[in-house]
Amino acid sequence: MAATSWEDSVKSLKGVILDMCGVLYDAGEDGGTPIPGSVEAVKRLKALDLQLRFCTNETQATREVFVAKLQRMGFDISVSEVFSPAPAAVAVLKERGLRPHLLVYDGVVPEFDSVEKANPNCVVIGDAAEKFSYQNLNDAFRVLIGLEKPVLFSLGRGKYYKEDDGLKLDVGVYMKALEYACDVEAEVIGKPDPMFFQKVLDDMGIQSHQTLMIGDDLVNDVGGAQHCGMKGVQVRTGKYR
Repeated sequence: MAATSWEDSVKSLKGVILDMCGVLYDAGEDGGTPIPGSVEAVKRLKALDLQLRFCTNETQATREVFVAKLQRMGFDISVSEVFSPAPAAVAVLKERGLRPHLLVYDGVVPEFDSVEKANPNCVVIGDAAEKFSYQNLNDAFRVLIGLEKPVLFSLGRGKYYKEDDGLKLDVGVYMKALEYACDVEAEVIGKPDPMFFQKVLDDMGIQSHQTLMIGDDLVNDVGGAQHCGMKGVQVRTGKYR
């Protein structure tokens, strides 16, 4: 009997990219909890002859802090395997000589230590959680509206994500508010941006058709990966409805 197209696809795989929040763990008060079976699943994938990377829009901590938390949960993961928006944003800011006003979670601010921030000429918005107060959003608005050519970067554009106590609004909601107020279109750094995915593929040294993306977000994970020529699988955990 001939192999199905899916079986052929699996045989052609050389790499797997995993989303993290909602796939490996659910975020929460004490750092979150691993999703049952996820630690073992990562171990099984690492035992195969595949490249493995973790592609996340996590912007509430530096990669080092984030990875240390996951290691304490039992995950076999290193900082070099993780791709997140903040370091990519820093590279763009330096390339374009931009000085950001940051509306991000306190834990991720150290990622931007190497960037000049005085007299900002752009805004970078991430998942700031409780930092998304009226005052902080208004401060970001004033920076943008005061620029001749406003520049807004968003570290992802997710609508919501899941924590232990339920669903929470994500950065995309607040990004849209600033876009509307300032008549500007944000430049998204993170999933589902094709260049963000391409950086991960380049690091693995493989082609998109040889890669599988596993995520809980149908648009940013699965859809973004498929748009780049990868295969996509949606898990029934995390924000899956």
